[in-house]
Amino acid sequence: MSWLPLSSSGEGSRFTQELLDRVRTWAHDHLTQPLDAIGREGPVCPYVGPAMRRDLIWVGRVAGAQPWPAYVRLVLSDALELFPKLPPDNGGSAVLRCLVTAMPDLHDYTLIDDLHAELKTQFVERGLMLGQFYPGCTQPGLWNKQYHPLDAPIPMLVVRTMMATDFPFLLDRPEWMSSYVKKFAPGLPAHVRNVVVGRLIASANAEVPEYHLEEQVPQKVGAGRNQR
Repeated sequence: MSWLPLSSSGEGSRFTQELLDRVRTWAHDHLTQPLDAIGREGPVCPYVGPAMRRDLIWVGRVAGAQPWPAYVRLVLSDALELFPKLPPDNGGSAVLRCLVTAMPDLHDYTLIDDLHAELKTQFVERGLMLGQFYPGCTQPGLWNKQYHPLDAPIPMLVVRTMMATDFPFLLDRPEWMSSYVKKFAPGLPAHVRNVVVGRLIASANAEVPEYHLEEQVPQKVGAGRNQR
């Protein structure tokens, strides 16, 4: 399967173009706009706008209302291998890259959740994040638990670079935290290091430090990426 730049026009099938139009509209009208429900200032995702301007979002389409899980698994395996090769492979703009595998005709969203749960570790081990998006996704936001940032009009699995602000999403499993520490250890804030070390060395029944979200000033493009 191939992924096309979000800016593509006149490439691929009519169905692919319709998908690109839908993703562009959602990204422009929602992700790049402010929203009070988020619980913080700024657009829903501060990095989508810069990524669109630099043409660093690619979108692929898996057809069918009931795509074969084994095929989608192979597509995501290809995405895992392709992502590090996407331009640019270094510099500040590299953190803006985003690879979207959309399933616009999918009706049973358990496929999204199942593949996300199965494959997330493979991506985290490579310093990447795999996000699940679909209509009605109830995953809570960081700043407002009543806001659901992954509730999207199109079912999709999204690959992006792991950022330091992804720490709260990697607490559940020691191997995720190990990958996080391997990538970010030199620059981790003290309160994050305290929680990570506690989680990694604690026994199953031991109490560990609780992580409290601390509001941070948004960084410039290339210095980090806030999780929506």
